[in-house]
Amino acid sequence: MEIYNTVQTLQQRLYQLSRAGEKIGFVPTMGALHEGHLTLILDAMEENDTVVCSIFVNPTQFNDPNDLIKYPRPIEKDIQMLQSVGCQILFLPEVEEIYPKDLVEPEFDLNGLDLPMEGAKRPGHFKGVVRVVYRLLDIVKPDSLYLGQKDFQQYSIIAQMLRQMNSRIRLVRVPIVREIDGLAMSSRNVRLSENGRELAPILYKVLQELEYYVNSQPFPIPKNALALAQELFHKHGIENIDYFEIVDGNTLKELHSFEDSNFAVVCAVIIIDGVRLLDNVILFEK
Repeated sequence: MEIYNTVQTLQQRLYQLSRAGEKIGFVPTMGALHEGHLTLILDAMEENDTVVCSIFVNPTQFNDPNDLIKYPRPIEKDIQMLQSVGCQILFLPEVEEIYPKDLVEPEFDLNGLDLPMEGAKRPGHFKGVVRVVYRLLDIVKPDSLYLGQKDFQQYSIIAQMLRQMNSRIRLVRVPIVREIDGLAMSSRNVRLSENGRELAPILYKVLQELEYYVNSQPFPIPKNALALAQELFHKHGIENIDYFEIVDGNTLKELHSFEDSNFAVVCAVIIIDGVRLLDNVILFEK
């Protein structure tokens, strides 16, 4: 695997590959990789000649400076994981490479996508995400960009950004990778206690129940689906629900009727042992 630390050396290499007609797939990450990240890499490898993975802990998307300091950086392990699946290029820049002093950045209208759910809990977070993804795309200039469904709101926002750019980059949404018991894979899961780890899969079970309810009823109602979820959480002793919303998959606006949308997603965060567990299920996409 080739490792590049500067924009100049990476772009020189990518220019060679592009001149040779190779398709470039790109997977941006902040490191602390797990099987979910590797699935993105593998999907990209199936559809492209060369895959670039970036590892960059982006300071502009952290609301709390302490979270930035504490963010795990197991770079040697990450490199080994990328090598194990055959990733061809790793971009491993310092902050100065991504945000040079003379950098000119465009403003994007996120059309309110950054305000609900995660946006309400972490003000300014998504502006930082858009800032870094735009910069990385400008550097790598890939043919395809691969993002995980787990961060559905982030996926929707990047899709909005690409539309505003009139970009030809193909955005690929990769399904959530789960543990055997259904828990969505996340670097945060290791912070759960033994009891918390046993409770955590309840989130996905509740999401599955809602998916069944919505697709098995002749006239399902979002309000009733949410009430069912609340009842199930209470039954299992899970009270700390950060948010649990049924939204339109394109606008992220709360749905009051399933007839108003052809793309419905239930997005949720519950808190166990102080750990925010993020998940979602696509109820239907017509």
